[in-house]
Amino acid sequence: MSPPNSSPLDSKPRPQRKPILCYVTHRRSLQVASQTDLIQPLLEKIDLVAAAGVDWIQLREKDLSGKLSASLTREALRRIAKQASHGQCASRALVNDRLDVALAEQAGGVHLGENSLPVQEATRLLRSYPAAKTLPPGFLVGVSCHSLEAAQSAASAGADYIFFGPVFATPSKAAFGLPQGLERLAEVCTSVTIPVLAIGGITIANVASCFSAGASGIAAIRLFQDSADPASVVRTIRQQSF
Repeated sequence: MSPPNSSPLDSKPRPQRKPILCYVTHRRSLQVASQTDLIQPLLEKIDLVAAAGVDWIQLREKDLSGKLSASLTREALRRIAKQASHGQCASRALVNDRLDVALAEQAGGVHLGENSLPVQEATRLLRSYPAAKTLPPGFLVGVSCHSLEAAQSAASAGADYIFFGPVFATPSKAAFGLPQGLERLAEVCTSVTIPVLAIGGITIANVASCFSAGASGIAAIRLFQDSADPASVVRTIRQQSF
């Protein structure tokens, strides 16, 4: 517990380990001339961001059918593996919500919404599903959380990591209410022992404050997707994490 008249931000040390950087895809917000076929531009963006050195790529295309989601995941994994074969450190691909797709395509993890498949059910399926036995090492189950209570519940249920937010104001997270702020982010980080990634309105200007609040990393759409030079963004963030 923090001393009287202090806040979690006063006492929480900045993490010394390399922060986790996660690009969250959103093909419909890509800045391209034609909105007809957005899969190819998205794959090209995934190429750029993976080459830039992000740790995770969350494939968050919620409107795709299971078949199209599987196809996107398969091609994203192929491109990531190709970069790794050339000496590039491979990004981990996380599939949003679709545990079936993540299992079938041998992705690096599944990311669950706060109101989607419960963590306990996901881990039960992982133990019982035959395809789970051939998954890559360290398959992750993560959860989006928008309150301290939800974060604690997800951690207790066996989640490997948490996305917490929105920390700052952002159009993509407006449906989840007002920004949580850095104080609440710090409270969440001190209340769980698994990695917490800050999400929502993350920019180059505020990323260091997320690390100071105790976040193990950040997740973002526009920060990576709208940049013409994702490698420069990644380098700048890495420099601010020390």
